Order: sequence, then structure tokens, then C-alpha cells
Amino acid sequence: MLRGISPLLSPDLLALLSRMGHGDELVLADAHFPGETFGARVLRADGVRIAPLLDGILPLWTLDPYVADPVVMMAPVEGDALDQTVVAGYRAVIERHHPGTPPTAFIPRFDFYDRTKSAFAVVVTGETAKYGNIIIKKGVIPVG
Repeated sequence: MLRGISPLLSPDLLALLSRMGHGDELVLADAHFPGETFGARVLRADGVRIAPLLDGILPLWTLDPYVADPVVMMAPVEGDALDQTVVAGYRAVIERHHPGTPPTAFIPRFDFYDRTKSAFAVVVTGETAKYGNIIIKKGVIPVG
């Protein structure tokens, strides 16, 4: 355990976060997500919800300010609904650590899967909210 770092971040996840470069994307996936199918690097964070995990990750690095959509979620398929409390919970964490981040973009399910294939890594969590998947893009970490 380290001071100032969330105990929700495993040693493997901390190592992965430190290896990411600016522009790399991290998928935080719900418990139902086919991470092993689409991701080359997959870590598990079973039992951990995405909002608290975001709260542990976002103090450690910046979101990419040079792209229009540094935060992307999976849009619901026709006939389904997105739980707005999940979106609001993620946004509250994002705004707490990175105020002024552009609004969350929503992309169709299969586009989300395609984007996952090129992500740096997938973290499969214990999130059970339907459409709780989110992609965050790392920015440059300021020195000093």
C-alpha cells in the first residue's frame, strides 16, 4: 500500500498506468464486457465499481486536452436505456479531478468494441450497471 494512492489500484494496474503514454486509451469495462475477446492487455478489478476506480486513477494522470472526446462511453442499443445516474456519477468524478473536461461522447456498441481493440488496456471491473463501460484517453503529465 502507498500513501496518497487509492487502495483500489492494484500493483499491476499501477504499473500499467505508468507504462501508458499520452494518447493511449484505457477501457474500464463492466463485469459483462468481453475484455479477453477485444483487448490485448486485460487486467481484472473484480468487485470494484468503475466510479471509485476512476476516482483512484484520475488524480494520477491527466485526460488528453488535445482531443475532442477524451471520455467515451458505449451508447445503448435501440430499445435500451442508459442509466443517467451512472453517467452522472462518472462525470462527477471526472469534473472533480479535471474540471472543464469536454462532455462524454457516446458511440455505438460495435464501434466501442472496435476502439477497444486499439486501446492500451482493458480493466474488467465488478461494475454491474448496463452500458457502464468507459474509455479514457491519457494526456501529457506536466513535470514540476
